Amino acid sequence: MTVRSLLVVGLLFAAPAAALDLGATAPKADVKMRSVDGPAVSIAEIAGTKGTLVIFTCNHCPWAKAWEQRIATLGNTYGKRGIGVIAINANDPAAYADDSYDGMVARARALGLQFPYVVDSGSTVARAFAAERTPEAFLFDAQGRLVYHGTIDDNAEHADQVKEAYLANALEAVASGQPVAVKETKALGCTIKYYGS
Repeated sequence: MTVRSLLVVGLLFAAPAAALDLGATAPKADVKMRSVDGPAVSIAEIAGTKGTLVIFTCNHCPWAKAWEQRIATLGNTYGKRGIGVIAINANDPAAYADDSYDGMVARARALGLQFPYVVDSGSTVARAFAAERTPEAFLFDAQGRLVYHGTIDDNAEHADQVKEAYLANALEAVASGQPVAVKETKALGCTIKYYGS
């Protein structure tokens, strides 16, 4: 096997898939992931009657920390309104020790998360989503179609100065059975530290 062939094979296994298109369904939805608060769960198992929010996040990233309380509030709020919510940590803890399972348990408790915070061991689900950042949100409607992808809002640093609450607006639309006005924004944050990369 030539060096070029090895590179191609390596890319096939290491590179994320192409970005999810709006209207796509959640890939790898049946993959069970270890949760900080109990048994392993999959995206399919937490799907809500009105929609499903998948957020890739982690413990160490300053962007994830800046938005973490807003993510907790949105997840806890809309989890009671028929939106299934799951936060996924796809980072290899070998890259950042703060992203360890024990660190996730502590973070979930500190934030009062009322939804699963799970380990994507091997980054399998993140690669299938082509997720690149922490945090990065994917919101699916009641039919399981992607209707919003991107960032949380337009001001990570100052919650009281947010002018465009992209994810909150999308969640409210989905929970109310209405179309999402802004369907895609640029996800801002740290790169996901894929296992094996």
